[in-house]
Amino acid sequence: MNTTKKISIQVVDKPKRKVIIKRGIKATDYLDYCDEVGCEVWGLLKSIKSISGEPVCLWLPTKYRKPNTSEYVQGVEVATDYNAPVPKGFDVIELPAAKYLMFKSAPFAEENCGATIADVRAAIKEYDPKTKGYLWDESNPRIQLEPIGSRGYIELLPIKKID
Repeated sequence: MNTTKKISIQVVDKPKRKVIIKRGIKATDYLDYCDEVGCEVWGLLKSIKSISGEPVCLWLPTKYRKPNTSEYVQGVEVATDYNAPVPKGFDVIELPAAKYLMFKSAPFAEENCGATIADVRAAIKEYDPKTKGYLWDESNPRIQLEPIGSRGYIELLPIKKID
């Protein structure tokens, strides 16, 4: 029986940008984050014009975290010259231009969302970026996009060229 799942992988360049984020307390994933912060943050983020067209979830490296805040946050990427008001309780961080490997599933039925996320994460765990001349870049955040069945599930992991 063939259990292979189709996961596409491609290199993506992200520009230097600001990210308006709402920090959690101890969250390491979406469900913990919603328990701590509430799920209504997403609607507010969708109302802010993003350079990528949608909000993002991020796993922040230590250098972007404040004391007693979570690794996992939700936010929206905006241009570096963004100067509109920031919603109360949100912070702005600036991220450098960086390369990412985008892992994307095939479209999926909504009831298979959890299994699809697990498949993508298994592919990430097994993938060696050295095969493409890269190393994982732990100085930049990992990015998760909203799982949308019609487009597939997407996670982006930062990479850097092997010297």
